[in-house]
Amino acid sequence: MAIDFDIDFILGHINYWLFVILMLTGLYIVVARGNLLKKIVGLNLFQVAVFMLYISMGKIGGGTAPILTGNPDEVYSNPLPHVLILTAIVVGIATTSLGLALIVRINESYGTIEEDEILELDHQKSQSEIIKVAKEASNDS
Repeated sequence: MAIDFDIDFILGHINYWLFVILMLTGLYIVVARGNLLKKIVGLNLFQVAVFMLYISMGKIGGGTAPILTGNPDEVYSNPLPHVLILTAIVVGIATTSLGLALIVRINESYGTIEEDEILELDHQKSQSEIIKVAKEASNDS
């Protein structure tokens, strides 16, 4: 069965297209960038894409608020995805602020927020500690 990708189909599903674009952009930023601040921004883009997906799935065309009116033929939108997303937004803000606080502490300790430079500094520190322990061992014997 072939799907006809005409302009009505594309515009009718624009929120899903935006979801895919935002999610792939966020994933690319997280994977391809070495800057810790850019990784936080990428995670936030990824998170916003997931929010859009859940909210899009929770909306029913022609659906009303879930309030009982006595009409058995009434179509209701599901409120659960929207409530879950409100909770996820609060958790996302908390994790973003924690990530930013960790980046500030890393910058204070290492003087940089580039992942490659931090790994190189850690490697140099561990090598100097190994040399120091080896010298102490040779002096003791």
